Amino acid sequence: MEVALVERLEAAVARLEAAVASGASLASTAPRDFDALEARSDPAIMAYDEFVAEAVGRLTAAAEKIGGKVLDATKVLAEAFAVAKDMLVQAKQHQKPASMADAQGFVKPLSDVMAKATAMTEGRRPDYFNHLKSVADSLPALAWVAFLGKDCGMSFPTAHVEESWQMAEFYNNKVLVEYRNKDPDHVEWAKALKDLYMPGLRDYVKKHYPLGPVWGPAGGAVVSQPKAAAPTPKAPAVKAPPPPAPPAAPLFSTEKSPKSSKPKEGMSAVFQEISSKPVTAGLRKVTDDMKSKNRADRSGVVSSTAPAPAAAPEKTSRAGWVVENQVGKKTLAIDDCDSRQSVYVYGCKDSVLQVNGKVNNITVDKCTKFGIVFKDVVAAFEIVNCNGVEVQCQVEHALPQQYIHSFKDGQFTTSPVSHSGA
Repeated sequence: MEVALVERLEAAVARLEAAVASGASLASTAPRDFDALEARSDPAIMAYDEFVAEAVGRLTAAAEKIGGKVLDATKVLAEAFAVAKDMLVQAKQHQKPASMADAQGFVKPLSDVMAKATAMTEGRRPDYFNHLKSVADSLPALAWVAFLGKDCGMSFPTAHVEESWQMAEFYNNKVLVEYRNKDPDHVEWAKALKDLYMPGLRDYVKKHYPLGPVWGPAGGAVVSQPKAAAPTPKAPAVKAPPPPAPPAAPLFSTEKSPKSSKPKEGMSAVFQEISSKPVTAGLRKVTDDMKSKNRADRSGVVSSTAPAPAAAPEKTSRAGWVVENQVGKKTLAIDDCDSRQSVYVYGCKDSVLQVNGKVNNITVDKCTKFGIVFKDVVAAFEIVNCNGVEVQCQVEHALPQQYIHSFKDGQFTTSPVSHSGA
């Protein structure tokens, strides 16, 4: 009798302990759930929902009439905007990361969606390529949700959206031109995509987040690591992008780096010299009638006239810079440039070009044994029909994962820039 009573008492105590533990767990999660609910009811978040429902809804409706890969790409875009909303909600519940490197885990979900969109444009040229490129090149505009301040290496949110759309607009305009008199559904889709960013997203950011996302108070939970990486502080997600492959590592060594016992030769030696001291030689400016659209090598003349443009000087205009037909020149440099200009390099051989400053985009076309060093681009860096191209990106900050794209038939490295006297 006493044994049975003791067993019943022990069972009752066990049930009470389980109930108390369950109540404590509920109490510990309730504040966080309340914070998430409060963040989602923020006027700026609610305005984001209204903006996305209208603008993305219009784009999706046009894509459904087209179907196929255009609809698939539009769904990826809608997913990216949903991820951006979740990031805004998370930001309000967590303290601001100290640097872009610490924010890699926070940016990773958006980076994964961007990679998904980029993958749709790779490989064999797919159907509706211009549609897919328009979507893939527009998504970096959403990276404004990771803006950490003026020193984070990114333009302020409103300017970032405008700059990011410039590259996507190139392909979006191709869609408009191709289908202007053929299919109104494609024209509506292209117009809806542009309105989504310009003025849609730009005006929303300008009104609600001109200085970036609103972060939680200092001392709160840290957002730098994704949930899966929380137990491992040294997870790759919280670091800058991985270093380049071992063969390319010594390619851009600086003066302070330990010198190899074997002297460098060829293009590697040239890059080492560029990294160790600045190149001050500028480029001569010419008139507007010498832009790339008037190049002599595009006139259809047979190859016997090729030596004539080989001696042509570097060209520039308000639209950008053109460097063409340079042979054996290792000290080419562009100094006077800005983020609205483009750089087009054509037909150069055994030469090296250094771009000192931030430009909109860089295109290298039909070059052989050519090296290029640049600091930053707004939209994209492209290599077309080239052999033996070596590229160095001298980054001054952690390079966000979404800006690293595939690079084939050459070498691509990133190296930190050392500042003296700053």
